[in-house]
Amino acid sequence: MRVDELYYELPEELIAQRPLERRDASRLLLLDRRSGRGEDRQFCELPGLLRGNELIVFNNARVIPARLFGRRAGVHSQKPSRKTVREHLTGNVEVFLTRKLQENVWEALVRPGRKMQVGERVQFGDGELEAEIISRGELGIRNVRFSSNNELSVEQNLEKLGHVPLPPYIDRPDEDADRERYQTVFARQAGAVAAPTAGLHFTPEILAKLKERGCEFCEITLDVGLGTFQPVHTEILEEHKIHSEAY
Repeated sequence: MRVDELYYELPEELIAQRPLERRDASRLLLLDRRSGRGEDRQFCELPGLLRGNELIVFNNARVIPARLFGRRAGVHSQKPSRKTVREHLTGNVEVFLTRKLQENVWEALVRPGRKMQVGERVQFGDGELEAEIISRGELGIRNVRFSSNNELSVEQNLEKLGHVPLPPYIDRPDEDADRERYQTVFARQAGAVAAPTAGLHFTPEILAKLKERGCEFCEITLDVGLGTFQPVHTEILEEHKIHSEAY
């Protein structure tokens, strides 16, 4: 199948840039599988639409502040040239964490990727967190090793300095409120770089009503990864390589 067969028009005014005040006030599309008829409802009606004998599986992955903005800080070299140091110190860099590989080492999407070579360093904040490019991959992907230059751990500095990785269709900077609102109410296990968005509409009250209805719950952890953000680079859909995710 050609990718352009999947194109469709989506008016920008229909793409919500901020969530509703109430999570469960979002719209819900109800599909009758027998008739094929669709019906517009509200998510708060979900408990009454179920029979009560369902098992509902929740993804308890928690979104980490995976987007970091830093500046180039030169290369690890005994005698770097003055030209190299000056060029690197003036460049801004975005590092988007996609997967933790080992302690303090992450796979990341780095922009501008073509300029960032192995051995180059990036500093974040006032220099309290630093990253070094240790290997290169395709499409701007790099493996980076983090180190702290203050009393906080790498994880604590990432939490402090990182930004919420909002989806590309949300055209605004992230805000403090996004740290809570771009999580599900059952998020527990940190590691995802995007929210399991189908779960964002659940509230504690909805969960209580589902239990009263007789529904059973279970949880999995699936760390939503780079595939959510990575565009399709091929003309034929079957040739697109989907980024793997841990569960």
